[in-house]
Amino acid sequence: MFKSQKNRLGVLLAGILLFTAALTANAQKKKDVGLQLYSLRELLPKDVKGTLQKVAQAGYTQVELYGFNIKNQFWGLKPIEIKKILEEYQLKPISGHFNMTPYFEDGNTAELKAAIDAAKILGLKYVTIPWIEPNRRNSAEDYKTIAKRLNYAGQLCKNAGLKLAYHNHDFEFIKYGNETGWDILLKNTDKKLVNFELDIYWVIRSGLQPSDLFKANPGRYVMWHIKDMDKADHTLNAEVGSGTIDYKAIFKQAKLSGMKYFFVEHESNYKPDMIGSITQSCNYIKEQILK
Repeated sequence: MFKSQKNRLGVLLAGILLFTAALTANAQKKKDVGLQLYSLRELLPKDVKGTLQKVAQAGYTQVELYGFNIKNQFWGLKPIEIKKILEEYQLKPISGHFNMTPYFEDGNTAELKAAIDAAKILGLKYVTIPWIEPNRRNSAEDYKTIAKRLNYAGQLCKNAGLKLAYHNHDFEFIKYGNETGWDILLKNTDKKLVNFELDIYWVIRSGLQPSDLFKANPGRYVMWHIKDMDKADHTLNAEVGSGTIDYKAIFKQAKLSGMKYFFVEHESNYKPDMIGSITQSCNYIKEQILK
């Protein structure tokens, strides 16, 4: 009898420990805040290691890379060297913005394949397309061509154990007949191959609401870029929580969106400075949104 009770007690304690560990893991995951490193584009090329250390000190645990090219890699460092620095400061690389201009110009896959190789070394989850040159996005047919190439790139990423994503600005929301470029991309890309990273600021600056996009295509927006909009000048960014965008309300729709990761990004208007700005945004998110 005593032995049976002891066994039951052991099972109960083990269950409690597992439950506590799960809660702790969830709490840690909930507190993860990502940074798009383009926010620090003036600092990184001068001092990669010192800048990444400051990113960790500012409270970030995840990052999205930028700046890769075949010749210079990442600011003169190879992917494996970047990976070691990120590991040293416990920064998890989730995604990377990779320049694919040659691929979208004429289908040349050299940059695309190099990006996939770099992403695999870094342990990224997503290879993200950050930009389409103006001469390749002037009609509905242009966007159909973009969608076709996204599908092919998505298949290459899938073959390599990665995922592909596309990041928006404002030009995707220009209408061509009854559809925007964004509508065309969503309609003509394979959900299993192409994900989307929604830049909330650019959506709102285009006169749209993120909630409408989430409802129209639930689950497709696996990543977000978040930056606030300056109250006086909407063409400028502001630290998250200090501008006009209600991120508390938007984050409540994360499940509908399909959002798995988000990244703070500052493109302009740093107050008081780059590190100070990203620190302020991170603090607000942790204290007011992820509480």
